[in-house]
Amino acid sequence: MIALGTTRGLLYLHEQCDPKIIHRDVKASNVLLDEYFEAIVGDFRLAKLLDHQETHVTTTVHGTVGHIAPEYLSTGQSSEKTDVFGFGVLLVELITGQKALDFGSLANQKGGVLDLKLHQEKQLNMMVDKDLGSNYDRVEPEEMVQVALMCTRYYPSHRPRMSEVIRMLEGDGLAEK
Repeated sequence: MIALGTTRGLLYLHEQCDPKIIHRDVKASNVLLDEYFEAIVGDFRLAKLLDHQETHVTTTVHGTVGHIAPEYLSTGQSSEKTDVFGFGVLLVELITGQKALDFGSLANQKGGVLDLKLHQEKQLNMMVDKDLGSNYDRVEPEEMVQVALMCTRYYPSHRPRMSEVIRMLEGDGLAEK
């Protein structure tokens, strides 16, 4: 699963590397697939090293429109939580088959990408990538949308850590959130 492999890569960068690495450009084109279709996080041109005592780094804002966390846009401060936000957007792209830039133009249309009403009414079939037809597990998109919504919360402190995201995607801990 691409989402799980990407989560493992970001978990390594955020919680297992010394110094920590903030990717700052989490998006589909920066997730590579190996010969076994395992996801590998790539393209570290915008990455920043972060000492374990530091909580954030302040820099000029770089990244891809639609994937940049609101606090990074407004303050220039990036942290692991800015990558979590980008990952949440990536999850929505994986579910819907649409690019982040299309989200805004579709938000007010029936079946729009981030239409929370559809999510609340359990009408996820209208959000799922039409190219999949009915060839997907009905529970998986529901769980992925819930994780995506948590990852894209406005306040960074309300977003989960990648270790929590991986547990949720593996089926543990989602009910508690």
